[in-house]
Amino acid sequence: MTTQDDRATVGAMHTVTMSDVAERAGVSSATVSRVLNGNYPVAQATRDVVNRAIEDLGYTANAHARALASSATHSVGIIVNDLVDPFFSYIVRGVEQEASATGRLCIVAASQGDVDREIGLIDRMISQRTDAVIVVGGGYEDPRARRRMAERARTLAGIGSTLVLCGRPSVGEQAPTKIVGYDNEGGAFAVTQHLIAQGHRRILYLGGPIGLSTSVARLAGFRRAMQSHGYDVPPELVHQGAFGRRFGHATMGEILDGNPEITAVFAANDLVAAGALDAMTARGVRVPEDISLVGYDDIPQSSELTPKLTTVHVPLEDMGRESVRLALSRTDDAFGRHADGEIIVGTRLVERESVAPPRATPWTPGR
Repeated sequence: MTTQDDRATVGAMHTVTMSDVAERAGVSSATVSRVLNGNYPVAQATRDVVNRAIEDLGYTANAHARALASSATHSVGIIVNDLVDPFFSYIVRGVEQEASATGRLCIVAASQGDVDREIGLIDRMISQRTDAVIVVGGGYEDPRARRRMAERARTLAGIGSTLVLCGRPSVGEQAPTKIVGYDNEGGAFAVTQHLIAQGHRRILYLGGPIGLSTSVARLAGFRRAMQSHGYDVPPELVHQGAFGRRFGHATMGEILDGNPEITAVFAANDLVAAGALDAMTARGVRVPEDISLVGYDDIPQSSELTPKLTTVHVPLEDMGRESVRLALSRTDDAFGRHADGEIIVGTRLVERESVAPPRATPWTPGR
């Protein structure tokens, strides 16, 4: 017999039960319960089938959420792409500091860029009754992933918790999320304007995965700055790929070996810039005398390079701290900062030693 406790209301005239999900997935109701609770090992293939059935039927485990809401663990969960990447690690530091200041434990997990793993980690944090789940980093335009994230936001809201999207676009106006963002496009526009003001016209854009929201915004800012001055951005001056030092080194090396007529490089983040600098140094290219170089994020290592890197400062630790504050604010604060559930932090240009006016003739191999 189906009880009220295993129902999720999806409309005035119809309800979907846990038994319906079990029948659609071809498993027992106990298995569905284990997937929802995350407190018993379930094979990944089975978990995927159950999650698809939940999504297809629009099942929302309201009773499950109410049960979880009866207790709390005084913890905050944060999910990042990569724990080693300084962009994420400094946001984690801010989250941990603010969580500790409120007497909460910080639970950290890495998705390695896998959407299914990310959703699974959120489910585990739901089962752990965390006071907030903070998901960090850009996302791809994937309608199914957005729906799944919105569903988790509703489940978290049902247990009195909050899903915070840090540096990630909204998953829909109806999803009960809070957002901590920053002006990616504006920062890219500013640093490109800086290169143009120095006299650069042939500027290489290097790095950032195609389709990732962070990459899309930074490339848009670069293009907008170039086009505002009437300069074209030909395809050979845009090379996208991983946000990593290895990509910057390998791709910059290939470009230099191809004898390009470039006078400056806009690396999509500081790690890409560091890799590009390695490749230039190995080929006898002087920065900034031969080619200027800028990055993005202003991770601490950017000021330790030789030359010190001109970049765009993103207040990473502040973003982490604000994510916790926003998540735990049950009502608007006295200044109204949290009234709309969204905070946008500012970025700013940091001028150091890696930019100079272009030389009279572009650098070429052997010159």
